[in-house]
Amino acid sequence: MNDPVVAALRADCESAITDVAKLVDLRGQRILVTGGTGFMGSWIAEMVAWLNDSHGMGIDLLLLSPSASGFAGRVPHLASRSDITLIERDVRDITELPEGVTYVIHAAGTPDNRSHVTDPLRTMSVIAHGASAVLRAAAASHDLRKVLNVSSGLVYGAQPVDMVGMPESHAGGPAPDSINAVYAEAKRYAESEAAAWRSRDKLPVVTARPFAFIGPYQGLDKPWAVNNFLRDALLGVPVRILGDADTVRSYMYPSDMAYWMLVILAEGVAGTAYNVGSPTAITLGKLAERIAGSFDNPPPVVCRPLGQPRVTRFVPDISRAQSMLGLRVTVDLDRAIQRTLAWHRATGAGR
Repeated sequence: MNDPVVAALRADCESAITDVAKLVDLRGQRILVTGGTGFMGSWIAEMVAWLNDSHGMGIDLLLLSPSASGFAGRVPHLASRSDITLIERDVRDITELPEGVTYVIHAAGTPDNRSHVTDPLRTMSVIAHGASAVLRAAAASHDLRKVLNVSSGLVYGAQPVDMVGMPESHAGGPAPDSINAVYAEAKRYAESEAAAWRSRDKLPVVTARPFAFIGPYQGLDKPWAVNNFLRDALLGVPVRILGDADTVRSYMYPSDMAYWMLVILAEGVAGTAYNVGSPTAITLGKLAERIAGSFDNPPPVVCRPLGQPRVTRFVPDISRAQSMLGLRVTVDLDRAIQRTLAWHRATGAGR
């Protein structure tokens, strides 16, 4: 990855940190991130690297993944650092935390719904059994200060279309008899097991429920509308909406996401869940137009509905993160689109 690209990523990290004092508890600590070489883990690594270089935080970061060896080829500027260690292991095989680990971010489990459908039992096993392994090891550790369990906004089930933002108190849930619910149901189980460990062993576990994102390190082959729109526009072909153009989503830029995750890890209250995402809603039709309009010669936007029209909404209420932790979104959607397109152009994606 060339120097201008790395410099842009570091600038993103710098601008996202609204109050570095919120991370003071992480100074000099050893943090384990499961699922550490994916989208979220890569951004947490970027943020920690910037904090260590710019603020002397002295954080030692361990990234655990069954495919950790491929990380060096994708992000050599991170993999070559002495403060980042790669551990190639299946999260389900954890029996104890690496020596000296004081904080854990448990983020293992792919959100890619293609994997959920093609290999649903493995999807559920990685999330549920992985959580069991991590929580058991954490409970046995004398050094542990806190576990951040990364869940999902999908645990709420379908959002009522008249609900502006989904609050953490919403008592919904996915349809348990649907193959499309295996990821969300496994995440719900992981949250319940975390609550059980906290109740029985006083294990300090806090939960983050991510929504949707747009930004670097998110592949254009991912099966989400925003990635499809970006790919089409970069290829110079019509931007296709394969569904209902009135479907509503919101998108957070990942430098904000990484900072929020670290603040929740450092200052989040055990036993509390925090939504992570942008509260700014947009329809897929408007999103496609916004992305197409970012080009000098905007490609046309075409809508090709699949089956019966079905409007859905997936937008968080972030008032808890704002009021309890002082968090806010620093990158609006237009800047997120521009930064994402610039990264894909610079790295050759979409060609």
